[in-house]
Amino acid sequence: MAKGVALKGAVVAITGGGRGIGLAIAKAMAEQGARVSLGDIDADLALKAAEPLGGYGGRLDVRDRESFVKFLDTTRRMLGPIDVLINNAGIMPIGAFTDETDAMSDTQIDINLRGVIHGCKAVLPEMLARGTGHIVNVASLAGVMPVPGLAVYCATKFAVLGLTQTLREEYRDSGIHFTTIMPSKVRTELASGSDAARGIPSVSPGHVARSVVDAIKHQRREVAVPSYLGSTPAVLNLTPQWLMRRLRHAIDDRAGLEKIDHQQRASYTQRIESLTAAKKLR
Repeated sequence: MAKGVALKGAVVAITGGGRGIGLAIAKAMAEQGARVSLGDIDADLALKAAEPLGGYGGRLDVRDRESFVKFLDTTRRMLGPIDVLINNAGIMPIGAFTDETDAMSDTQIDINLRGVIHGCKAVLPEMLARGTGHIVNVASLAGVMPVPGLAVYCATKFAVLGLTQTLREEYRDSGIHFTTIMPSKVRTELASGSDAARGIPSVSPGHVARSVVDAIKHQRREVAVPSYLGSTPAVLNLTPQWLMRRLRHAIDDRAGLEKIDHQQRASYTQRIESLTAAKKLR
């Protein structure tokens, strides 16, 4: 087995690092002695988040390959060669598939999937040259099971899982490790207003962050958060459709679509809609 990355002194670059899961991961990495670089589309937020951690914070629009390259180049200049990349940035609009605008669908694909592709392509050459490194792609349990109201989001997370699995095999003799983190609902702004969805376990950003640390230390491939949901795909594949439909009705799995608290979610919705507007202006 190839040697894993030691976190003490390692340079860890994190996308979407200004808030939520990304910030929790940054704090957990800093506690392990890593030097952290936080990229976020809100440059001021990234800078503010990185300062108490003794790291670097800067603007990163993962949709833009050049922005990603610039962020990583600055990280190298400020902190050193990149040992770990954590592709965490993502957005999650909630609503009926036919109501979602093409612009919002495109923005999800650009951030949730294309951003991961950009990051992997930008950091792999230096890792391949050294023969070591670790790429962690934060997907979701929505990447292995369908969730009404999240059609395009689920599609992007399915794709991230497939991308990571394939890269793992393509570079299996390179010394580089690839991990997919698959959280359930995380108690962040991204999931705001969805409390009516019963039967879906929720976890804290800190729980996800600890799972990322553990995955890097122990070279884990696919990690469900909470871990007891790791068997979910196998259970879904073995359960007859008629029984699965009954179970879904019992937990009211459409609540996330039909019982959203739009007022509670308004701030987040406005923020991600501004991303689609910004794209149109470019």
